[in-house]
Amino acid sequence: MVAVSRLQINQDIKHGVWKGRGTAQNPPNRFERQRVEVFDDGWDLPEEVSRPRTTLIRDATKTIIARNDSPDLPFDRSVNPYRGCEHGCIYCFARPSHAYLGFSAGLDFETQIVFKPEGARLLEKELSRPGYKVGTIVLGSNTDPYQPVERTLNITRSLLEVLERFNHPVSIVTKSAGVLRDVDILGRMAAKNLAQVHISITTLDPVLARAMEPRAASPARRLAAISGLLAAGIPVGVLASPMIPGLNDAELESIVEAAAKAGALSAHTILLRLPHELGDLFADWLHKHLPERASHVLSLIRQSRAGALNDPNFHTRFQGSGPYAALLGQRLERVVRKLGLNQERVKLDLARFCVPRLVPEVLQMSLF
Repeated sequence: MVAVSRLQINQDIKHGVWKGRGTAQNPPNRFERQRVEVFDDGWDLPEEVSRPRTTLIRDATKTIIARNDSPDLPFDRSVNPYRGCEHGCIYCFARPSHAYLGFSAGLDFETQIVFKPEGARLLEKELSRPGYKVGTIVLGSNTDPYQPVERTLNITRSLLEVLERFNHPVSIVTKSAGVLRDVDILGRMAAKNLAQVHISITTLDPVLARAMEPRAASPARRLAAISGLLAAGIPVGVLASPMIPGLNDAELESIVEAAAKAGALSAHTILLRLPHELGDLFADWLHKHLPERASHVLSLIRQSRAGALNDPNFHTRFQGSGPYAALLGQRLERVVRKLGLNQERVKLDLARFCVPRLVPEVLQMSLF
């Protein structure tokens, strides 16, 4: 198999590709009745093309913990500090969720970032309710909690500060080395068996990574993040995800081996998911970046999804079906067994949870 980095990956605006963005497409919101299509009538004067900028939008949500009862998820609650993600990963299954906010799953998803400035206060309020029953909270189940804007807003860090005060277990999923900024909190929590982190690595090829995940940390930095977390005593695993048939799936073993060498204790993978608008967005990306490979990749995806580009059904949506998907699972099991990973699943401590008492000064001030 020819390494993708040796192939021509288009990064030119004239090919309909924005450098530094996952897609230049902005398909209509699937919930809107009226749709507008842009076409060239020959009357437009040539203008300087301006690159799309990121816009931050305050979220006035009244709750912060999202619940789910999905039978194929190992958690029932999560917190996402941000909606939309500037990393711009073209394969991100969360893209279609931006439609619920009135935005497009395309360029809007990576440029219209909704943030939750009251997240810490809302989390403290929900954890303090008399009827609250503790369970591990996942940060980053939908969009990355350590996307670039976290450097200035520090919302994820403020959430971790609340969780630490309550001795509440947390599991983090990220593809950012920014998680290392919070090793002080996570290290203290891990010492009480209250924290673990999973680092997502899709490819070890920096050229392919830059095309697929334009604003995410490089593969080398993610491997360094694994080492840094382990050095701080924080349990860390790797998510070799998503696996894209015919594109990065040949790297499965090498990703797991590199992560294990860096200190990962566990390894898991998920097959590419393309819900709703994402199917067309990903196909467009393939034809623009890797036109000679596009048809083959899409064919293999359909072979792993019962003839479609996506399978929304529980229990098969993550792993796929058919011989190709089965082989991928067997390969993961083999390399995991070879490296001695997944020996013991981390079970975070739920018994330590406790609503902290207000100090007398704070309690007195609350009376006024």
